[in-house]
Amino acid sequence: MRFSITCRDAGGLVSSLERGLRLLVHSNLFISLSTVSVAVTTLVLAELSLEFFPLFVVFAATMFVYSSNRVTDLAEDERNVPRRAAFTKRYGRRWLAFGVGLYLLAIGLAIVAGVQGAVYLLLPLVAAVLYSVIGIKRIFLVKNGFVGAAWGLLPLGVGYYYSVLWSVEILFLAGYVAAMITVAAVIFDIKDIEGDRAEGIATVPTVVGPRRTRLVSQAANVLIAAVVVGLVAVDAVSGTVLAVLAMNGYVAAYIPFADPDRGPLFYGFVVDGEHVFLAAVVLGLEWLVW
Repeated sequence: MRFSITCRDAGGLVSSLERGLRLLVHSNLFISLSTVSVAVTTLVLAELSLEFFPLFVVFAATMFVYSSNRVTDLAEDERNVPRRAAFTKRYGRRWLAFGVGLYLLAIGLAIVAGVQGAVYLLLPLVAAVLYSVIGIKRIFLVKNGFVGAAWGLLPLGVGYYYSVLWSVEILFLAGYVAAMITVAAVIFDIKDIEGDRAEGIATVPTVVGPRRTRLVSQAANVLIAAVVVGLVAVDAVSGTVLAVLAMNGYVAAYIPFADPDRGPLFYGFVVDGEHVFLAAVVLGLEWLVW
């Protein structure tokens, strides 16, 4: 009897944990935490002070962009990720309102505080319109590069805020993040094969299939890691940036498991969790070693 109760309790705990993770993923709270993690990694590796405002701006902009995308892509999500689509139908507009509110608050605070370059906070709005309204995502490979470039702006934004935009570390991290997110965006398209084919959207997985997509993505991941090692070897960047190789290892571990049958928690939590993982590694190294 005790054993059966324990199993029941464990099952309930797992179920509660899964519901909690789905809420984090479907509400875009977790992807917003991921972009904040990029900013944190940038701050640590560039040896900058930790401030609340730039982290809040990153979180707010991400909530706005991804919440608006969930609403505009509802029809496509009903084919690819029906549970997320059901969540969006029920709560999507509330989360969008929350995202819009945070985004407007961030812009308002920047203007009131006289933050230099506050006008650049309109870039997330431009990105949302290009991606979700104009439909840049329908152009083969442009979608992946666009997403990668958008994430690559995060380290640049941190550098601009701290007036170190052209520092080697900032430029390195911008390029690294853009490259790694481009790879992740290609992997993400594996889950959307059915819906993308129905919508006539050409992606790497719809053109070459899941297996070749995994092989190409893994090759790109290894190449990026080799470039990082090469840059450190020729003293182009500090050896501390080798910490980013932890994420290359993380990506290498999840790529073989990416297939169309994986649920949203795999893509929304495991794949999107790569930058949360890297930030944890970097903070750990900062505390233990650096």
